[in-house]
Formats: sequence, structure tokens, C-alpha cells
Amino acid sequence: MRKEEFHLKFFMCVIQSRGLVRPPQRTAGEASTSSMLIQKPPLETDDLKPLHAMDDPGTMEGIPILKNEWIMTHEEHHAAKTLGIGKAIAVLTSGGDAQGKEKALRGRGGGTKIMAGGRSGGYQGLVDGGDHHQGGTFLRTPGGTVIGSARCKDFRDREGRLRAAHNLVKRGITNLCVIGGDGSLTGADTFRSEWSDLLSDLQKAGKITEEEATKSSYLNIVGLVGSIDNDFCGTDMTIGTDSALHRIIEIVDAITTTAQSHQRTFVLEVMGRHCGYLALVTSLSCGADWVFIPECPPDDDWEEHLCRRLSETRTRGSRLNIIIVAEGAIDKNGKPITSEDIKNLVVKRLGYDTRVTVLGHVQRGGTPSAFDRILGSRMGVEAVMALLEGTPDTPACVVSLSGNQAVRLPLMECVQVTKDVTKAMNDRRFDEAMKLRGRSFMNNWEVYKLLAHVRPPVTKGSTHTVAVMNVGAPAAGMNAAVRSTVRIGLIQGNRVLVVHDGFEGLAKGQIEEAGWSYVGGWTGQGGSKLGTKRTLPKKSFEQISANITKFNIQGLVIIGGFEAYTGGLELMEGRKLFDELCIPFVVIPATVSNNVPGSDFSVGADTALNTICTTCDRIKQSAAGTKRRVFIIETMGGYCGYLATMAGLAAGADAAYIFEEPFTIRDLQANVEHLVQKMRTTVKRGLVLRNEKCNENYTTDFIFNLYSEEGKGIFDSRKNVLGHMQQGGSPTPFDRNFATKMGAKAMNWMSGKIKESYRNGRIFANTPDSGCVLGMRKRALVFQPVTELKDQTDFEHRIPKEQWWLKLRPILKILAKYEIDLDTSEHAHLEHISRKRSGETSI
Repeated sequence: MRKEEFHLKFFMCVIQSRGLVRPPQRTAGEASTSSMLIQKPPLETDDLKPLHAMDDPGTMEGIPILKNEWIMTHEEHHAAKTLGIGKAIAVLTSGGDAQGKEKALRGRGGGTKIMAGGRSGGYQGLVDGGDHHQGGTFLRTPGGTVIGSARCKDFRDREGRLRAAHNLVKRGITNLCVIGGDGSLTGADTFRSEWSDLLSDLQKAGKITEEEATKSSYLNIVGLVGSIDNDFCGTDMTIGTDSALHRIIEIVDAITTTAQSHQRTFVLEVMGRHCGYLALVTSLSCGADWVFIPECPPDDDWEEHLCRRLSETRTRGSRLNIIIVAEGAIDKNGKPITSEDIKNLVVKRLGYDTRVTVLGHVQRGGTPSAFDRILGSRMGVEAVMALLEGTPDTPACVVSLSGNQAVRLPLMECVQVTKDVTKAMNDRRFDEAMKLRGRSFMNNWEVYKLLAHVRPPVTKGSTHTVAVMNVGAPAAGMNAAVRSTVRIGLIQGNRVLVVHDGFEGLAKGQIEEAGWSYVGGWTGQGGSKLGTKRTLPKKSFEQISANITKFNIQGLVIIGGFEAYTGGLELMEGRKLFDELCIPFVVIPATVSNNVPGSDFSVGADTALNTICTTCDRIKQSAAGTKRRVFIIETMGGYCGYLATMAGLAAGADAAYIFEEPFTIRDLQANVEHLVQKMRTTVKRGLVLRNEKCNENYTTDFIFNLYSEEGKGIFDSRKNVLGHMQQGGSPTPFDRNFATKMGAKAMNWMSGKIKESYRNGRIFANTPDSGCVLGMRKRALVFQPVTELKDQTDFEHRIPKEQWWLKLRPILKILAKYEIDLDTSEHAHLEHISRKRSGETSI
């Protein structure tokens, strides 16, 4: 399903969990809005019992529930249950479609209605009204938006907005969530600012009563940004962008093979009329030779520079050239730079066989990526909370992503900055336009310039020697991190060595020098080109110390998983015995398990997550055909339940068993009973995920046998162990980009730390901050001493003691239609975009 669809599904489930009520009923002949409308009957007082007060803690309102929820006090439970009482929410998608917009809405249960459609969607549906109803259970795999999206001319006129206000008032709706781009969100803010005057006009015209006007005295607006261009300022990523990058990279990878075969140059045009994000990240993700974006036109002599760059690449032994062009690319005078212009230039000056590929609307379609599915879900939660907490004085806000954190920003501040970018480009103030895009965009551009436009020095200006190695299990994206580290190191004038087979290779002297071409084409390759092993350094300190001296290694970049982190701790301990180990080192987390302390994300985890989601989507298709079938899927991760939880959230699992959340036989029984109830609905299939080490007794075979026995006559069970396919495959755009920037940042830190540690003619680093983990923590990439992370680590189970994603598990259960309480103790507060943009950013 497209990103829009999953986003809306999730939105509805969260709304239902908050206890939204049915607004006043329409009288005969009254029109309904054609936007998404969520209604639920009011809860009775007896329904407000806390979980521990239920007669049977295994069921609630006839639906089995999981018991592993935090227990609230009666007051907390009552507050949570009553937050949405008396409120109704309308949801619409507007503007261009983007995969994942509908991840936030899904219908369920008696007394719930979702009303959508009419002849057109978006604001047009809000204006037209109509009696078209659509159920809330959407498929999870197709793209698009099932409730329709349209650019509405009627809503631009006051008369159209008057009709829209009339439809909302008659439905008792005072909360509106708009999923769209800057134009759609600007329209929503205009609608809100006029609301009082619109009600006054409707009342004077006799179309609404005084009582209706009083009940609908204010309108709350929350925006969610859905745009594949990622052109909205204030958020690091809009819904749809990651999926569009998946489509682009799939094509780029396919084109790369044919380009190599025929020694061709390919010019690829991607979407981005006013924003070059897709083109920029694509260039980083595929190692393109050049990228053209509207925010930063090339210098006046770009033709000569481009041809020289392409020629140098061929001279180094490359058999192809890749040039990425945003559709809105221009030169410094505002003249368009088209794909055909570039092709003609290359053919005329260099004589290379050159082809053009315009990707077009294929970028908008297809199945949403795991990142977009989860992003839509997380943003949906925050949007619901923002609406339910809203007051007449609360400004319209937009829910944004900052690093790994959901934030609320004033809607019109974001819209204004977005418009300022366009104005700056129109006025030829391109430096200002780049800054207004935000720090994340700037970071991407700076790394691209270093890797694509800066040539390594012919003679070494530095005697520093840095070694790079992979440790632990292979993970997609490791090669991209090595490539970035090596090339940034060479650009800085360093001598860069690569170590084969991890610490074991370091002990055996399996070390060689890497030049620029050594890592050519590594960005899109999965696995570990250097080889990687789980061997730790402690038993080989003497041999490692000898080789550090032999090869004059002055810094070490370790790319890997929990073994890389543990190896770093052992190196710190070894400094007491061997002075040779007193060199700076940095660990870049790279593991599908995402279990390295000090980082919210690890390189490789996104690729594994997408592999699981793709498999689950196919399995669910199979189950949809056979009916009444439940699949039990085992995922990797060791004791870390990240993959099982996030894949369950993205793929729509009915349960996900993990080590971090202990479960009993009664929980398994409750899940079986829940699936029995589900088989009586129209969705006659089930999906259960199990982390490989979630429980030593409740194995995958045990759970499969239990489900098979208890489901006899109701559903069949099947099991699937995904195994090492989760470690393979080409890295996703997220992992390529993340790894590239992590490698660049690590090498920049290393160069500075080596200079800082230079004493008496040698490198001597023995301070805690000379051995760090580079990780994503909420909003920023930060360096944390490995010794400070020891207290945050569960070494027995190889996981951090606190893991951010555990707070997302209730969302998974809400989507699976369990009756649970959603923890609202932590949520975003309204910030200002200027404050956000001044902070350090992320990915």
C-alpha cells in the first residue's frame, strides 16, 4: 500500500484508542463531508475501569488483550480514556499523492464509521460533502490514497470554504488533520483563521443554528507533510520521500549494470521542481559523478568542470558515469539545465555513449518503504494528541521529524520559511536558499561536494595513517561507510589502510593501503567487502600492538555491531598494558540487530527491516488468497526485539514476541483468542512475528504447534524462519546515505583527534573521549566515550538497558485492534522552526 494509505489507517486506530465519540446525527438530506470522518459512540462510566480492575485481565469488551502493559492509577486511566470524549476528527489528503499518506487510519469495531469520498477527495470532498461511506480497513501494500487526493479550486474561494465549514459543523467536527504539502497546509490555516466569520455567515443565512455555532466555536488544525520532494521546511523527512528514493535507487542500480557493460554515461532526471533533495540523496546513495539541483546552481564554467570530472573518473578505471539531474535544475542566471542539454554536452565534448532516463511518476507509486510506514504511524500518534490537546488559543501546527524525534512546529512558520526558499531562489540568493533548507540538507550537500568535487592531493600533505575495518556480522551499508571513510581520509591528505577480517586480520597483519579507486562502486554493494569476523582483540593484544607499530597506525575506524563496541572497550582496557593501543578509535554502529549502545539506529537495520516487510507483504498476499491462515515469522536480532517490533508495526502484525517484553502462556492464549475473533471478520489472515531469542522455551516451533492446535477448525498455521536473508541484499537508500555521512563524520573527528593527541613526536591518546561510539541520539549525531556507555549496557544479553523503540509497541497493538491504553506521558511540545534549525541535526 502506498504511504498515504498506511498513514491514515494508523491515524484511525489511534483516534479510536482515545475514545472519540459520534458527533450529532445528521437529519435526512443533510450532506456529509467526503473527507475521512471518524466517529465512535460515547463510553459509559463502567467502561472506564482501569486494566487491573477488569474481571478478566485477558479480555476487554470481548476482545482479547495483551497484559504486558504498564499499570495506570485509576486517575491516570480515566484521564487517558476521557481525553478524546466529545471530539471528532476529520482527515483529508490533498495535493499530489505520496506513498504512505494513509498509514494513519484504519477502521474497527462496532459503532465506528469512516466517511470518505464523494466524487473527488481532498478539499474537494470537504466542499462537496456527500453520502459516500468507506470502511476503515485498508490494504497495507498498495500505494496512493484510497480516500482520494485532489487539488481543489473551489476551496480557494471563500464560497467554497463556506460550504466546507457548513459540512463540518453539521458533522460536529472541530478537529481537522490535513495531509499534504505547503499549499494544502496554507489552505488549512486560512480556513482556520476565517472560521469564526464563516460560522457567523452560516448562522445569518439560517444554515446552522446558534447551538451548532456554539459547539463548533473553534477549529483545531494539525498538518502532516506528505510530499515525495521533501520540500517542506521544518522537517528532516516528509511522508513519501523515502519510498520515492527506493524507486529511484532500484532504477539506478539496474542502469548501473548496463552502463558498465557498454561503458556508457547515463543522465537520470528525477522529480524536484523546486527542491533538489531527491537528486542530492540519490547522488550520495549511488556515488554519482555529478548532481544538478535548483538550490545550488553550478559555477559558470560548470561545463568544463563536469567534462573534466567525467574524464578523470574514466582514467581511474571506471567503466561508467552517472549524472543525476533534478527536474528544476537551473544555472546561476535562472536558465534551465535539462537532461538533453547535459547529454549533448557530454557527447559533443567527450564523445561518450550517453543515454537519458527520465524517471517520471514511477517515483510516486509502489509499495511504501518500512521507514515511511513507521514514520506515518509515529506522526499519526502525535497528530492525534496535538488535536485532542488543542484549545481555541492553540496555533495550527505541523508534526515534523527532527532526527529521530517527533516535534510540533507552528504551521505558518514552516510554510513561510518554505516560501522564503522559493523567493530566495527566484532572487538568485542561492546561499540563503541552502541555509533555509535546514542543517540536514546542508550536511548532505557538504558531504556530496567532498566526495564528488574535491580531488585528493597528488602528494600526501600529512603523515597521519588511519586504518578502517569491519567487525561482527555483515550488514548492508558497511561498504558505503568504508568508501566514505577512505575517500574523506584521502581528501584530507591521510594515508588510509584497510584491515581484512576484523581484529583477527589486524592481529595477523592482513592490512593494505587503499587508494581512491580501491573503494569505487562500493556504495550500493551489500555484505562486507573487507570481510568481517566476531573475534575480539583481547587475546591478541601483543600481535595487534606489533602491527600497529609496523604499519604506523595512528587512528582506527571500527565499523560493526556489538562486537565492535565490546572490542572498543577491550582496547581501552588494553591501553594499561600496551602503549601502542593508545591511539584514537571510533565505532560506527553497523548491525541488523540495532543493539549497539549509544545509537538509536545502526547501519544495516533499515535494509533488514525492508527485507522483512517485503517478505511479510508477500506472505499476507498468499494468506489473503487461501483465507483463514496465520503465519508465524521468526526474525533475527539476538535478544534485541527491534526488528520484530518495527517490522510488526510496518507490516501490520497481530503480535510480535520479544525478549524485552516478557510474555507467558496466558499471553499466547490471548493472542490465539484474538485471532479466532479476527477470523470472524472480513480480514481472514494473521501475522505473528517472533524475535529469535525472545524466550528459550516458547520457541518458534512451540508457538507454531500451539497456534496449530488451538486454531483447529478455525485457521491453519504456517511458519517461516527468515534467517540470514536479513543480512544480505543491496543497502536501502537510508542505509547508504546514513553510512556515507557516518563515515565522513567519523573521519573528520579522527583527523582532529589525531592532531589533538600528538605529543613528543608521537600519537598518545589515553583519555576517555579518545575512544568513542558515533551514534544517532534523538536529534543529533554525537560522539560518546565507550567507557561512559558501559553502565547503559546489558552485556549478558548484548542490548542497551534502555531502548527508544519500546515506547512504540503500544502502537503495534492498537493497529492489531487490541484494547490498550496509549502512554501519553511523553509527547512533543510546540517549538519554533528557527530554534530547531539552529540546533545540530542528524541524517
